[in-house]
Amino acid sequence: MMSRKFVSPSILSADFGNLQKEIDMLNNSCADWIHLDIMDGVFVPNISFGLPIVKAVSKLSVKPLDVHLMIVNPEKYIEKFCRAGAAVLTVQYEACAHLHGIIQQIKSLGMKAGVSLNPHTPVSSVENIINDIDLLLIMSVNPGFGGQKFIPKSLDKIRQARELITRTDSAALVEVDGGIYIENAGEIYTAGADVLVSGNAIFSAANPKEYIEKLKHI
Repeated sequence: MMSRKFVSPSILSADFGNLQKEIDMLNNSCADWIHLDIMDGVFVPNISFGLPIVKAVSKLSVKPLDVHLMIVNPEKYIEKFCRAGAAVLTVQYEACAHLHGIIQQIKSLGMKAGVSLNPHTPVSSVENIINDIDLLLIMSVNPGFGGQKFIPKSLDKIRQARELITRTDSAALVEVDGGIYIENAGEIYTAGADVLVSGNAIFSAANPKEYIEKLKHI
């Protein structure tokens, strides 16, 4: 988990009519993880997919599954997503009344535990649990839809996240999701990101494998 410059392609933008072909492409790419966004239409104004897709991707993938729960009451589903094949499970800070307990629940099942912050939520919110998590996900768009533009202020939040992790000697990785392209990936890494989530840019590229390689080695 400690090497830097990870790429986690988001299959929200994949062709679900050819899912096996898309996962095969990712398996043969230099992507580190496969990112799956779970949306319930309650926490975010959209519905994506659920456990059956996670299970299907898990059977096809040779890469660890990086699952982001954008749902209310995530504690009800943690064990199910573990059984479905999640290796990294990230919950939304704003959706968790008992965040520390949920992190412990995720880790007790052998998964890496992540916490995600919406654009309006300050990095200081996670200071008390930064040493308990494996991943801090900075949302650089308002969650719910793919293809949005990167919010420039997110660079400050990434720097703040890196400063917090360094100051507290936390082992957490900084993941960033939303509006990431080759054109801005360099400054996002420089700000302190370890893991880039990209969907639309990768799956709309003429050569997605090549695009992933460029993102990873920029």
